Amino acid sequence: MLLTLITFFPLLGGLLLLLIPKRQADWCKETAFGISLAPLLLCIPLLMMFPYGEEGFHLGPTPVSWIPALGIDYRVGVDGLSLVLIVLTTLLTPLSILASFPSIQKHQKEFYFFMLLLETGILGTFIALDLFLFYLFWELMLVPMYFIIGVWGGQDRVYASIKFILYTAFGSALMLIVIFYLYFEANQALQGIVSFNFQNFTALRLDPAVQKWLFAGFVLAFLIKMPVFPLHTWLPYAHTEAPTAGSVILAGLLLKTGVYGFLRFAAPIFPEATVAFTPVLLVLAIIGVIYGALVAMAQSDVKRLVAYSSVSHMGLLLAGILAWNTQGIQGGIIQMINHGLSTGALFLIVGILYDRRHTREIREFGGLAKPMPVYAAFFMIFLLSSIGLPGLNGFIGEFLILIGLMGRSILWACLAATGVVLGAAYMLWLYQKMMFGPIHGEANQNLKDLTAREIIILLPIALLCFGIGLYPYPLQKTLEPPVKAIERAIQPHIQARPWHEAPLLEIETGAVIPGQSSP
Repeated sequence: MLLTLITFFPLLGGLLLLLIPKRQADWCKETAFGISLAPLLLCIPLLMMFPYGEEGFHLGPTPVSWIPALGIDYRVGVDGLSLVLIVLTTLLTPLSILASFPSIQKHQKEFYFFMLLLETGILGTFIALDLFLFYLFWELMLVPMYFIIGVWGGQDRVYASIKFILYTAFGSALMLIVIFYLYFEANQALQGIVSFNFQNFTALRLDPAVQKWLFAGFVLAFLIKMPVFPLHTWLPYAHTEAPTAGSVILAGLLLKTGVYGFLRFAAPIFPEATVAFTPVLLVLAIIGVIYGALVAMAQSDVKRLVAYSSVSHMGLLLAGILAWNTQGIQGGIIQMINHGLSTGALFLIVGILYDRRHTREIREFGGLAKPMPVYAAFFMIFLLSSIGLPGLNGFIGEFLILIGLMGRSILWACLAATGVVLGAAYMLWLYQKMMFGPIHGEANQNLKDLTAREIIILLPIALLCFGIGLYPYPLQKTLEPPVKAIERAIQPHIQARPWHEAPLLEIETGAVIPGQSSP
């Protein structure tokens, strides 16, 4: 019951929001913010009730038959992976709504309704254990984001929104075809037991050649949403044209649904195909790491720079997951949370400045640390978090990812580390250009520093960045059971491939490094 309430409360609140009379539309902002706080507060008992350290799915009600003729059930539950993503969703949504107060002036009721509808869609994807139910929530996310970009976005908002919907809808169509194929195969194998329960699909023994085709069609939707190079081209346009709240949700949450779907459904259902495609996916992930960083360095628009940095960061976390060992998978998931916090906060930082200057061109700024010292301090925290400074959350994820990759291949670890170095270069250049030196332009001299509302928005994220960076154990402990389950599903299928050989670097006394003879 608690999971259902957390998921559907934003939708119910959004519908009530539409009933507010037009003459009292000014209440929409505060009402929407209050509605979005409720799921966050409901996460407190959820965190208290969750059985940490236990594998499997918990706290879901008894499955309810929804469409009996097709075997579609309302089947939900959470494990450590979905729990942390639910908390992230319920935190970023109210902060995004609060950040949108000064910038959303037209069609306010509709905007906040779509924000709340989007929250329900995202939360639903993280709790659904019935694949048809998951698909419905997956599609539900697309509709409000399409309108948020297309109606309240920038000058090229229509192009960006259409590109977003075309890419994601194409992947979703292939996903639906594969789901129905698995449905019929599972029901035939299980002697007519009709169900979309994804755990039934993991028990299928599909022909390896068929499994590869099914995996390719199924995982494409997740790779587009992450996004993986070269399926990323929709992302910079969507980020650049979306309003600040849309960019925060897009970077902080929507991209994470792709990683979640890959880990929750694609890898366990198609383990052999996952292993077979791992080298290809790893190459694409590493290309994305380096390509995203290099293109980010060439940007003149600060929001577009942050958008391309997302391509690089998402490639890095995917590379860590593809090591298929404990450190790599755990590091990838932690970096998924870190990216939601730090990159979401950077989009908030950019939005705050855009509300004052109505420009995002880097050359228009300089010396902002003098009129805006508090702003400069928060900017520095999130920038250092993004580049992985020790003591902040980004370091934990990047460290585990590189350790996991090194456990498979030093070469891949070094290539991935290249993106980390380049990320530090363009982020520090950006900060130096905008914050230091003489104040550039008369318009920058009288800029107001952060208001109390803006500090309230940024402070919780900053505290979490420090909290995870200084004491990551609770997060690691929460993720340990699902990470072990994922590793257990994949490891038996890892074959003797060049990059899947024994670790190239052993730390045990007397260990032999491959390629050397024993003394």
